[in-house]
Amino acid sequence: MSKPPARMRLADAAFALFDERGYDQTTVDDIAERAGVGRTTFFRHYRSKEAVIFPDHDRLLELIKDRLATSSNSTALVAVSDTVRLVLLHYIDEGDLARRRYALTSKVAALRDREIASVARYQRLFREFIANWMGDPTESASLRAELMAASVVAAHNHVLRRWLRGESSDPVAEVDAAMREVLALFPAPNSLAETGRGTTVVAFRSGQDIDALLPALRRLVEDEPGH
Repeated sequence: MSKPPARMRLADAAFALFDERGYDQTTVDDIAERAGVGRTTFFRHYRSKEAVIFPDHDRLLELIKDRLATSSNSTALVAVSDTVRLVLLHYIDEGDLARRRYALTSKVAALRDREIASVARYQRLFREFIANWMGDPTESASLRAELMAASVVAAHNHVLRRWLRGESSDPVAEVDAAMREVLALFPAPNSLAETGRGTTVVAFRSGQDIDALLPALRRLVEDEPGH
């Protein structure tokens, strides 16, 4: 049987040592030795000890940008929901590794601070996308974009934490429901209806409205090139 890839062995070794010795007491050399590789191999896969713990946020953010870029004004909110599901599925695919990370960051303040900084990057990306979609440069519109982006991230994190704690048997269905709640809080900007570009604008008023509109929204996004 072939060995697991070096990247995976390094991650397994790191978390095992963090459990045994504590995060602060574990060095890069310790991790490399436990994984059966050298320092050069370690740094080929990870920039630092911290980087072993966290997912590849840069890659995830690029995937989000790519999905958002395929949307139009009429399907922007569908694209946001798709990207939230994409990030959640990444954590679910990690399985036990994601749960071990959650336990570790809950105990180590420096790691918790880094995770908070990473969350801010996602929120900033959503805020910029939503602000552009709204097409309104006013301060009040900027605030709405900020609030909506924060709600999107909060909805994802709420469901993710429930899954990490073993409280959710169907996190994908939960995150879809959570996003319906988020979208129901924010009406589509009236300015889009005034552009005269033939864009379909959906005004969300209630959870019932969202459920009724979902089939149409799905058809819209399925018809988009590249989806």
